[in-house]
Amino acid sequence: MARAKLAKASARPSGAKPVLLSGGNPQIAKDYGDAPVQAYIAAMPGWKSEVGRRLDQLITQAVPDARKAVKWNSPFYGMEGEGWFLGIHCFTRYIKVAFFRGMSLKPVPPGESKSKDTRYLHIHEDDQLNEAQFVSWVKQASQLPGERM
Repeated sequence: MARAKLAKASARPSGAKPVLLSGGNPQIAKDYGDAPVQAYIAAMPGWKSEVGRRLDQLITQAVPDARKAVKWNSPFYGMEGEGWFLGIHCFTRYIKVAFFRGMSLKPVPPGESKSKDTRYLHIHEDDQLNEAQFVSWVKQASQLPGERM
């Protein structure tokens, strides 16, 4: 069944808008590099696309050698040979930024997780992102062992 869905998704004409999954999360084929991440960001609905672009800029400026990928319809950022330190996912009312080793960050990001190490930052439409704090978390996270996925 999963193969049929994958084949159906890849049969979409290039240039066609990606399908939005539950909560408005863009369906982007698994791939590595900046291009699939930019495709995901461009497909984020409404206000989320602008915030996604800013998050990507901040991450790239903070950690210029971060590698990028889209897996499970979510952008991931990591360090070569060290795994992934951060992921982004769209929900209906917010963007979830997952710091996979978030319990080791100072201060600890506010969103709790069922995973003992992961912490979340939820960004809603009218939120003012504390960019200095976000960049600090990104830099710290990039220096920790990443999540292998």
